[in-house]
Amino acid sequence: MEEKRVILGIDPGTIFTGYGVISIEKNQPVLDNFGYIDLSKIEDTYEKLSKIYFRTKYLIETYKPKELAVEAPFFGKNVQSMLKLGRAQGVVIAAALSENLEIFEYSPRKIKMSVTGNGAASKEQVAMFLKNILKFDEIPEKLDATDGLAAAVCHFYQSKNIDGGKGYSSWKDFINKNPGRIK
Repeated sequence: MEEKRVILGIDPGTIFTGYGVISIEKNQPVLDNFGYIDLSKIEDTYEKLSKIYFRTKYLIETYKPKELAVEAPFFGKNVQSMLKLGRAQGVVIAAALSENLEIFEYSPRKIKMSVTGNGAASKEQVAMFLKNILKFDEIPEKLDATDGLAAAVCHFYQSKNIDGGKGYSSWKDFINKNPGRIK
């Protein structure tokens, strides 16, 4: 029996770190869990990083993914914010490396493009597409959760194309080969 493919997606942040776990069944993504790590009440930077690291390890030990899809920090004007996000991403990657996961990094634009077809989509649009793709009931209050989930779904779609997935000759062809993705 083939081992179940599980992907962990994480959107690192220093106030909220979003995560999502999907399994692949019959070549389609299925929701296992998603949520966020609330760091808003923690003032100490190193305590935040520790919580991100150990929560990531917990998710890996619980769901047994072999792949981590992590959102790369976007390049902004605020250097301090970039450094903080880079540290958060670093501890996520360190946790994944300690468990021998394959690591894949995607830009926010690539993730949005993979999930919605629009690299400039809003967080709300991403959440709505994911709700339709993965059939969950309610969009969470904190969209960091769906951002982490989007990283996992993005990786699934990207790996389908990398691993000999079918190319698409038209938009109609794409829709026909991805039932349930577009409503």
